[in-house]
Amino acid sequence: MPEIVMTAEPAGGVKFDSDQGFLSVIRRRVDEYFRSTGRRQRDCPQMYLKSAIFLMWLSASYVLLVFVAQTWWQALPLAVALGLAMGAIGLNVQHDAAHHAISRYEWVNRLMALTLDLVGGSSYLWHWKHNVSHHTYVNITGCDVDLEVSFLARLTPHQRWLKIHRWQHFYLWGLYGLMISRWQLFGDFHDLITGRMGGHQFPRPKGWALATFLGGKLVFLALAFGVPMVFHPVWAVLALYLVATTVLGVVMAVVFQLAHAVEPAAFPAPRLAPGRIDNCWAVHQVQTTVNFARRSRLASWLLGGLNFQIEHHLFPRICHVHYPGMSHVVEAAQAVFAMKLRREHFFMKQLQNPLGRSLPLHDTQSGLSRTTLDAGATGGRLQASLRKGHYLRTTTSTGLDGRMLPLPSVPSTEKAW
Repeated sequence: MPEIVMTAEPAGGVKFDSDQGFLSVIRRRVDEYFRSTGRRQRDCPQMYLKSAIFLMWLSASYVLLVFVAQTWWQALPLAVALGLAMGAIGLNVQHDAAHHAISRYEWVNRLMALTLDLVGGSSYLWHWKHNVSHHTYVNITGCDVDLEVSFLARLTPHQRWLKIHRWQHFYLWGLYGLMISRWQLFGDFHDLITGRMGGHQFPRPKGWALATFLGGKLVFLALAFGVPMVFHPVWAVLALYLVATTVLGVVMAVVFQLAHAVEPAAFPAPRLAPGRIDNCWAVHQVQTTVNFARRSRLASWLLGGLNFQIEHHLFPRICHVHYPGMSHVVEAAQAVFAMKLRREHFFMKQLQNPLGRSLPLHDTQSGLSRTTLDAGATGGRLQASLRKGHYLRTTTSTGLDGRMLPLPSVPSTEKAW
């Protein structure tokens, strides 16, 4: 019988209530799904084929851009293609590899995870930011590092409200474009030097992990700037770098926000004492993630199955090519426990359709309740959610404004490299 490996509950900081049966039921049903279909959770031929296609896409875009393109109308579409290829690598290859979901052989996962270092990130830092912080404490303000973008972005109702946030549904799109270049050229180095990530401490890399970090950055800088500047003017290299990273930044931000920072997703606040969430870990994952574009095979193929966020958060170590088939099993288990299905069938509906509902919230300055007006007028679910940065205000009774909680020790199924 194939093994189902789950992310463990946190060992410290915020705690979750004990499981009331949902986790055991859904694990048993998914286990039966793989037993009855005879499919393997990892080492799937279609995943290896997809990885090869995306790596060839990345290589071809880079070679044509650096060594072939001679005019702006040749270089511009190739820079866009390069940005999309990096996104495909990140969402598919390195993401599954970082979760140990590509192969049962650890060396294969480690090798594939290095594709993140190739495109300017750090597989070591990603483990702590994504696998440990985000997947354990998803959508918990002060714990989920992915929510701590900048003081200019308010992604949860528990973050401090500033007047500028009333315009964030306009200006954040530009900031998303700068997110990747900041990450590649500054953010990782800052985290390494300070030993802190979004205000949380994490163990700095040592030995081979540190050598991999520094070597990956050197290779990336050589490929991104050194080699191209031999053949092209500096201004052209910098401009096309910004084009590629802007495309990548917008893609990554949209995928994350459609899954977590939209109206259907919950943003639970732990009780002040003893810092406990009122649901078990598995129920928390379901309530804080949203599926989208579930009927689109193209979206599933390009986004690494991340349009099936619920399945991914419950079973991060199962290869994403199985998520569409698993989704029926997961939904059936949710129905047994009368859990609300947080999903949208179409990508554009999730991104563009009006909300059609108002949200009563508390204004901490006036002490009066207020209701959001015409949230859908901004043009979309994501736009409306960003716009709610103007309306969503909470008192410090949540205990999360400015509160820093320590990262947990590494869960047993997500050991550090």
